Amino acid sequence: MKPAIIGLIGTLVLAGCNTVSYSGPGLEPIPGSITYNGQPRSKLTKSPPGSSFPHNFIDQYGREVEETYIIQPDRSLIIAHRQYKPIRFFGD
Repeated sequence: MKPAIIGLIGTLVLAGCNTVSYSGPGLEPIPGSITYNGQPRSKLTKSPPGSSFPHNFIDQYGREVEETYIIQPDRSLIIAHRQYKPIRFFGD
């Protein structure tokens, strides 16, 4: 009986770890973001909803930015993550 209860609890814990919801608004676009002037005109029809992809660009201040986008069920994009990379001087 105890192994069955432990197995059930373990299954519930793992199921909770795999469930991710990106229903929030995401980050605000900045100049250089794919969604800065609104959603792109072309829809990503071959990529499944929920998939993600990166986009790298230089912002208006000269910083390198890496954003991760997630494709929503309606084929719109949200920015799930943004990272500013350090400025490197003299080829460091």
